[in-house]
Amino acid sequence: MLGLLAKKVGMTQVFDDDGNLVPVTVLRFDPNIVVAQKTEEKDGYSAVVVGVDDKKKHLVTKPYGGQFPENITPKKTLRELRNFEKEVAVGDSLGAELFEGCRYVDVSGVSKGKGFQGVVRRYGFGGGRRTHGSKFHREPGSTGQSTYPHRTFKNVKLPGRMGRERVTVLSLRVVKLDTEKQLIMIGGSVPGVNKGLVLVRAAVKK
Repeated sequence: MLGLLAKKVGMTQVFDDDGNLVPVTVLRFDPNIVVAQKTEEKDGYSAVVVGVDDKKKHLVTKPYGGQFPENITPKKTLRELRNFEKEVAVGDSLGAELFEGCRYVDVSGVSKGKGFQGVVRRYGFGGGRRTHGSKFHREPGSTGQSTYPHRTFKNVKLPGRMGRERVTVLSLRVVKLDTEKQLIMIGGSVPGVNKGLVLVRAAVKK
């Protein structure tokens, strides 16, 4: 799996090859440093561990810093990528050039948190009549039985925390790739907050 960590830096519009104006989300690849490699012989599977953003020295504990080679500054964020399809070595810096020739990508990130929400916003419930005296507008309605068993079954849709979940959006089109500025411009919805980290990987279905 070819993939890298990227940072959302905003939205803009670009012209595609046909001259159409396309809205895009811009992601920037900060240097993804190869921190470690897992092998079939030693670990039972093959993978590459990449890290981004240097961690302040006084915040690095000995156990955390012990996983980094001497010539690599400890990183804030680490991600293990299994079955990496490119030959790399510990210490290599990876960037946007990894996606040259890639037309579609999958993007994973933590969605925006929306706080405690009711069932109408959280699940799209229709609610009751809005007329005067209905006494049932945006309530969830019945949640259990009036007779045995006197309990609410699991997985009943009720009010609760909405958002801030790991989300993967598949097969987003790569509109433009700028290897000089380490940017990738993607058409479609990209999960997460602005300036947040996301995982960009080559699309598994295209």
